[in-house]
Amino acid sequence: MSAPGEETGQVGCAGEVGRLAPSPTGGLHVGHSRTFLVAWLMARRAGGRVVFRVEDIDASRVRPGMAEQAMADLRWLGIDWDEGPDVGGPHGPYLQSERFDRFEAALDLLKRAELVYPCTCSRSEIRRAASAPHLGEEGPVYPGTCAERSAGDARLIRDRPFAWRFRAGEEPVAWDDLFRGRLEMVPSAIEGDFVVGRSDGSPSYQLAVVVDDAAMGVTQVIRGDDLISSTPRQLLLYRALELVPPRFGHVPLVLGPDGRRLAKRDESIKLSTLREGGMDPRRLVGWIGETLGMGSGEPASPSEYLRRFEPDLVPEGPVAFDRSAIEQ
Repeated sequence: MSAPGEETGQVGCAGEVGRLAPSPTGGLHVGHSRTFLVAWLMARRAGGRVVFRVEDIDASRVRPGMAEQAMADLRWLGIDWDEGPDVGGPHGPYLQSERFDRFEAALDLLKRAELVYPCTCSRSEIRRAASAPHLGEEGPVYPGTCAERSAGDARLIRDRPFAWRFRAGEEPVAWDDLFRGRLEMVPSAIEGDFVVGRSDGSPSYQLAVVVDDAAMGVTQVIRGDDLISSTPRQLLLYRALELVPPRFGHVPLVLGPDGRRLAKRDESIKLSTLREGGMDPRRLVGWIGETLGMGSGEPASPSEYLRRFEPDLVPEGPVAFDRSAIEQ
């Protein structure tokens, strides 16, 4: 099976290629800045490139102006990139909403290989299914109601919308995480056969990021550890599409002083709020550096950490953030 699209993935790329891939569904917050700084440091310390991509395929959640705000926020912090919607590059376009032809090509490959099937089950039907009483990491595990269908059966379904599900199988998937070491998960235990194409014709997150990361030559994916369960499913898709997977690294999240995850709706911890309020970005970067095992929180720029950053120094647990730490 050949890779979709015209790009050649990692072939010909020199050094590491990292990526920054925000979703324009709200403003970036302090937790995002920490993860993006780690991703930037991981690529730059190896003399590599950084790609900026906007993951805007979920049109119902996209907020106007958020992509531009994210770029402004990260540049304010001192994080830059070599390819992106504002600077161009050889692997564009850099908005996922402009790359649907590539996702459709990948889905067609999966259909021809009979690795996907049309599923007419609604979320409420899955929740009610007597054969699926247990929950996976992301909700009810799909009970396989439509799994006996073939890809060609889609021609026979005219009266109901349907999604495309990938056959996850029962085998465990293992990888060497850049921060957490050897990890192994069974994709089917997360949500069962998972969606790769939605009923409205759009691709799922899992399919889109695999196609785009491969096409853009990404060699390392650094993200929050709330996305660990995505990795085994994405590795299955890399294998199915005969694409070379990147190395994955999952960074512990930043939590609020109450121990809860930071939320995009909290204006007080948004980067745009800090930026527009006159905050010195070096204070925030210095705080992030301290949480990564570098320094004592003194103001700094990202470039000052290039020779000091070591993945082994990143703590295993979550980090608590209190705004007073950067306002002293």
